[in-house]
Amino acid sequence: MKKRISAALLAMAIAISMTACGNGEKTKDETTQVTEAAEKSFDSLIEEAKGTVVTFYGWGGDEKLNQWLDNTFAAVMKEKYDITMERVPMDIDQVLSQLSGEIQAGEKDGAIDMIWINGENFRSAKENNMLYGPFADQLPNFQNYIDPESEDVTLDFAYPIEGFEAPYGKAQIVLIADTAVTPDLPKSAQDLKEFVRKYPGKVTYPALPDFTGSAFVRNIIYEICGYEQFLDMEADKETVKAAVEPAMAYLRELNPYLWNEGKTFPDSSPTLDNMFSDGEVVLNMTYDAYGTAVKIADGAYTETTQSFQFDKGTIGNTNFMAIAANSGNKAGAMAAINEMLSPEIQADRYKTMKVIPVLDNSKLSKEQKEAFDQVDLGKGTIPQDELLSKRLPEMPAQLVPLIEEIWAEEVAGK
Repeated sequence: MKKRISAALLAMAIAISMTACGNGEKTKDETTQVTEAAEKSFDSLIEEAKGTVVTFYGWGGDEKLNQWLDNTFAAVMKEKYDITMERVPMDIDQVLSQLSGEIQAGEKDGAIDMIWINGENFRSAKENNMLYGPFADQLPNFQNYIDPESEDVTLDFAYPIEGFEAPYGKAQIVLIADTAVTPDLPKSAQDLKEFVRKYPGKVTYPALPDFTGSAFVRNIIYEICGYEQFLDMEADKETVKAAVEPAMAYLRELNPYLWNEGKTFPDSSPTLDNMFSDGEVVLNMTYDAYGTAVKIADGAYTETTQSFQFDKGTIGNTNFMAIAANSGNKAGAMAAINEMLSPEIQADRYKTMKVIPVLDNSKLSKEQKEAFDQVDLGKGTIPQDELLSKRLPEMPAQLVPLIEEIWAEEVAGK
């Protein structure tokens, strides 16, 4: 069973999380004192976490990631810290629903410790005092290996993080096709329109609010409407609707040529991936920028499968880890998140699953850099320099659900 933090450490945790609970602002000196106390106490937190169970709630649709978490990461946590990791696969809306119910019921020792989260879900959880923090800058590996000024770390879908989550891995949307089947890959929205007409009934995308389907639609919006206007746009539905209408019109024009004539869409990105693997469709898409290499190596994709992106770029973001406000094992959660940020674990994720690392390369030792440099990204991938040179910022979190509503009203089935 999970073990609670000792009274002294819990008092420190409460002090750190006061801003999340709306208990007033601390002076600069008080904040410094809390920070220093937390730094000195990290070894104590590790000691306190020994023998405990840490639950990690998050999307469970990636079987290779599930295996890595269960076999590799869990083994490291058990060996180094005697902490048992318990992965709980659950969609984020269900996670937050459960967490909200526990908090409203006054549950002090909640079932949820760590949460895989980002975007509008993080914003909602933070604004509703469902997350513990700030905690990120109390983690030694965050201090030693993360660039605290990078917008990939300070902002999540343009929303200030303020230490309430720590980076997990970077993602960037790419399109995927088998060049033996479709040798001419679309490099723009206009090319894509010609592509779907050339392969009628063989192209589609996941129905929103699927995370990848939503990102694809936002990428089309960027292509058609530009992205700068959205970075500080008011979260007003009519304002957003007027701004994205050219893109919605474009998507409606695609519908007659899509799978099932755009009357319905695949319910999720894993469903679309299966359709692509089976040859039912000729275009796939994913936030997992180097996942194509993994699928080729596993035999799920052909050797001629290739990832690509539009010339104007594709949207990239960062996955994050947070801690539930009512977690009864904050010490264990902090230990696990700190370990996830270690160069060794980040390098292993890069090698095994081709996840873009979150570490600041300039902070790594020569030996640590070599561990990343030696990774072969495999077949069918976009060179990292090219990929990241075309990385576009995410929209503000509050615009995303509005766009998903507008798509459902203006595009789906039209």
